[in-house]
Amino acid sequence: MTEEELPKNEDSESLHVLVIDDDPRLRRLLQRYLSENGFRISGAESAQEARNMLQFLQPDAIVLDVSMPGEDGLQLTHALREEGKDFPIILLTARGEPEDRIAGLEAGADDYLGKPFEPKELLLRLRVQLRRLNQPVVVDNIRSIKLGDMEFDPVRNLLSGKNGIIHLTGGEIALLRILASHPNEILSREDIVKMIGMEEIGERAVDVQITRLRRRIEVDPKQPHFLHTVRGKGYVLKPDY
Repeated sequence: MTEEELPKNEDSESLHVLVIDDDPRLRRLLQRYLSENGFRISGAESAQEARNMLQFLQPDAIVLDVSMPGEDGLQLTHALREEGKDFPIILLTARGEPEDRIAGLEAGADDYLGKPFEPKELLLRLRVQLRRLNQPVVVDNIRSIKLGDMEFDPVRNLLSGKNGIIHLTGGEIALLRILASHPNEILSREDIVKMIGMEEIGERAVDVQITRLRRRIEVDPKQPHFLHTVRGKGYVLKPDY
């Protein structure tokens, strides 16, 4: 990827993206390209520098290299999710095997882009993730559902409990919206893959996202009350209403 290959897009996002990569050339190119497409950009060369920056800024999304010296991208992603950070995280890596992508999802990433890649593809993936969180969509056949002490509002993409808002990642929101729009209906992994747009990673990605979502909505994720596995068929959400 050279600077001459960076197409300019006139669309404006006015959103803040933190790019974390130990390769200064790639970081500079991504910063330039995303800036030209209307994003506000900050850059960090390591997980530690990113941590220092996150003490005083709240990005709308993070683009994060997996292979970095010291704390790598997977470790940083996992740590940020454990801290309750819910902004979209897109991982960049030279390792594009499905197992590597699954590892990224298990760590809490929302998307995974293998190197080399077209800058425009990163831009499109960023916009998809940001749209999930920032542009709620009204759907006629879906309404708020009760999950014990929690309530999910699909119009505002909010899961709330007795202690306030429960922050979900973009992937978790997308999955919960799909399940909530088909309550008490068994959805196969194949159905969910198509609905959620995980064709590149496959059905194993659905299992990973189900596990993550259960940690959010179940008292005991190992003995789920709401989100059930139907052996050989798929998954079903049984809300309280």
